[in-house]
Amino acid sequence: MTQPARDLEPASSARDLYGVELRRQRQLAGLSLDRLSDIVNYSKTHLYGVETGERLPLPPISEKLDVAFGTGELFQGLWGAVKREHTPRRFDHCLELEARAARIQEFGASVIPGLLQTPAYMRALFEEGERGRTAKEIDGLVAARLSRQEILRGDGAPDCWWILGEAALRQVVGGPTVMRDQLATLLPLATGLRTTIQVAPFALGACVLTSGTLILLTLPDNSTTMYQEGAGHGEIFDDRETVMRSVRDFDYMKACALSPRESVALIEAALESHEPCESPRI
Repeated sequence: MTQPARDLEPASSARDLYGVELRRQRQLAGLSLDRLSDIVNYSKTHLYGVETGERLPLPPISEKLDVAFGTGELFQGLWGAVKREHTPRRFDHCLELEARAARIQEFGASVIPGLLQTPAYMRALFEEGERGRTAKEIDGLVAARLSRQEILRGDGAPDCWWILGEAALRQVVGGPTVMRDQLATLLPLATGLRTTIQVAPFALGACVLTSGTLILLTLPDNSTTMYQEGAGHGEIFDDRETVMRSVRDFDYMKACALSPRESVALIEAALESHEPCESPRI
C-alpha cells in the first residue's frame, strides 16, 4: 500500500495535487500511514485513498494535517480548490456545514439522498445528469459524493433523519440490480442508533414538501441552516423565519409519513419489485 493506485496529475487536478502533497509531507516527516492514522484519528484506508486521489479530504482532516505537519493552512487551502473542482459552487457552503453538523435532516422527493447513495447509484445519476463528462470526470464526481459519507462513521457521527418520497424507491436508476443494492443499504439505516428513515407514500397525496430536496443542518451550537434544491438550482438560507418555517414543514412531514418500521416494509416491497426480469426461454 505504498504506491499510488494510479498516476496522479497534480498539474490538472486539485484532488491529485492534494494527494501528492500529503504523501510528500508524510514522507518528509518520516511517518508511515499507520502512524499518521494514529495522529489525525483517520483510518489508514481513508488516508491512503486521499493520497491516491480516490477519496476526498473532507473536513476536519485538512486542519488536522496542517497541525500534524506544521504547514499552517496549506491543506485547508488545497481543500478549498478540491471542493470547487468537484461540487457546484452553490453547494459549497452546504458541504462545509454538513461536515460539521451535529444533526442532519433531509427530504428527498424522487432521488435517494447523496449520503445514502451507493457508488453504482451515484454513477448512474451522474452519467445521465452530467452528459458530456469524461469517464474520469464522472469518477471524480462519484469519489466526491462518496467521501461525504465518511461523516456517518465514527464516534462523532451526526444524528440523521431522512424522509424519502416513495418515488425515490420506485424510480429505476441504473437498472434493477443497482436499485436492489441501493434499497438494501437503506434497511439497516431506517431504525439505526443515529439514523432514521421514513417514507412518504404515494397514498399521502399532495403535501407541504412534494418536490426537490430540503436539507436542514444543525451545528453543535444549535444554529440551523436550510438548503433547498430543485432542478438545476439551489439556495441556502440561515435567517430565522425561513429556517423555522422549513423546520415546521419537516416536522409535519414526519407526522404524515410512515413510521420507520412501516417504512422498512415499504422499502422491502420496493426492493422485491426491482427483481431483474428473466430472459424468455426459447
